[in-house]
Amino acid sequence: MTKSKSSQSTASRQSSHTAAPKSKTAQQPGGLSRRAQCWLFGSMLVGACLSLLASLVLSIEAVHLAANPHAQLSCSLNVVVNCATVSLHPSAAFFGFPNSFLGLIAEPVVITVAIAGLAGVRFPRAFMFAAQLGYTLGFIFAYVLLFISMFIIQALCPWCLVVTITTTFVFFAMTRYNIVYNNLYLPVGLHTRLARWVSKDYDTLLLWLIIVVMSAGIIFKYGEGLFA
Repeated sequence: MTKSKSSQSTASRQSSHTAAPKSKTAQQPGGLSRRAQCWLFGSMLVGACLSLLASLVLSIEAVHLAANPHAQLSCSLNVVVNCATVSLHPSAAFFGFPNSFLGLIAEPVVITVAIAGLAGVRFPRAFMFAAQLGYTLGFIFAYVLLFISMFIIQALCPWCLVVTITTTFVFFAMTRYNIVYNNLYLPVGLHTRLARWVSKDYDTLLLWLIIVVMSAGIIFKYGEGLFA
């Protein structure tokens, strides 16, 4: 009887030792906490939805302008803030069709990724690398168009600014996620430095620095013309 109890006790201890690592693994899946993931994917979802809305409005306005180049658009407020002026410039159809069509294609993908991420889905490394590559090109393209708008066209499109700002937020959220989970196929040394950089929230600092510099540049360049 005593031997039986001793065997049961030993088996119980072995079982508890075996179960402990599983519990620890469940609590520490690696990378971001659940709360941090919800924050990242939530910001991606909001940003992508706003960008999709802006792209839809710009696409509708592009159709109106194609039918009537002199059409009055709701976001053409003055000489500086004028969607029509920007939309009629050749850069508004960089690839032979309205740039906003790209948003109609890309943003639903980001929305899907964000919703799946909020549900706890872990995407394959290659998929997230491809998503990062595509959105990096979109991020660069958005700022190229902003430069053209500010310094060549000399006019601003409010909906285009919405796309630029939301693209910036989505880009930084996606980049943080991919750095934390090592999805970018970077050399070990570079990834370690970037992971340390992200852990100190320097990427968040850079994000807000870009937003502040962009806003200050617009205000400094156009000043009262924005509200004339």
